[in-house]
Amino acid sequence: MQRSCRICKAPDLPAGKSIKFVYKVDGINIEGFAANFRGNLVAYENTCRHLPIPLDYEDNQFFTPDGEHLICQTHGAVYHPLSGHCLAGPCAGARLNKLHAVEIEGEIWVNLPRHSESSST
Repeated sequence: MQRSCRICKAPDLPAGKSIKFVYKVDGINIEGFAANFRGNLVAYENTCRHLPIPLDYEDNQFFTPDGEHLICQTHGAVYHPLSGHCLAGPCAGARLNKLHAVEIEGEIWVNLPRHSESSST
């Protein structure tokens, strides 16, 4: 069964804006963000591919000043908003961990990764 998380009402995420949310995997809180890039909804884990730190400075700012790309505010890695592909910076060629965002009946939902059970050997 697919797990999903309601993020916000669709009007609360206009083009050029983003919103953060938290979900759990194996009992660990993971921060994610959803964004509206030119009318396209995207969602990613809020972790830079260069170092495991948030892309934003806790200020919910993920877009470059011109709104064309996502950016890690710490090291300047630049990502394509639709694919999550790093176009420039210390992790060029890597990709953000993508989540699936969708609008359903005027609300933004994100499908979350399946909860993986710990296994003992």
